[in-house]
Amino acid sequence: MTQLQTLPERAPDRVPLKGMRKMIAAKMLESLQTTAQLTHHADCRLDALKARRAELKAAGSAVSVQDLVLLKVIETLKAHPSLNATLQDEVIHCHLPVHLGLAIPLPGDLLVAPALFDADRLDGEGLYQARKALADKALAGKLSVRELTGATFTVSNLGLSRVHHFTPVLNPPQVAILGIGGVQRRLELSASGALVEAEWLGLSLTFDHRAVNGAPAADFLDDLCRRIEAGS
Repeated sequence: MTQLQTLPERAPDRVPLKGMRKMIAAKMLESLQTTAQLTHHADCRLDALKARRAELKAAGSAVSVQDLVLLKVIETLKAHPSLNATLQDEVIHCHLPVHLGLAIPLPGDLLVAPALFDADRLDGEGLYQARKALADKALAGKLSVRELTGATFTVSNLGLSRVHHFTPVLNPPQVAILGIGGVQRRLELSASGALVEAEWLGLSLTFDHRAVNGAPAADFLDDLCRRIEAGS
């Protein structure tokens, strides 16, 4: 009978928690330890928004579905200012301009969420150009301290993954962050009784329960879904 040879166990890889990774870890821990985080999840249909994207593409526009969703987020924040807010020194500051934080992955499994300042003043084309410029600046390591700390609300996008819902972690002192998940295709019955395929987008809103209660947070998410489903 052949006896199997026991190979020496390979030592685990050691990755020191240092530099930017250590700073991110400290911020995530601080966020969870100092805020009362709760997450609402919702789904919304993408049909109308994708139809709008097709119209824009036919007209030569580079505006993406992501840009259209971000425009709807900005519109909804203007209607629900309690979510476009920061909590500092036991004072809630509801901001008039929307300084939209965009979570941007960097090489080495790093992540930043710089602010797109005055995003509420941009149309689709302006938002597309500003978002692209901000991402290029982040990848080049040229973000300013103001850009890294000035957002009033953040969006984290996992739309290209199979993750439909997730729990984004707050970026204090902001009181809310929206997670955009992947799209699911579902078969449904239409009003005429025909079987149709529909695309549904997963949305996850984490909020600080010290500043925002569950009902206003749900109202924001419901309103956002209605605006996305309206398309134009």
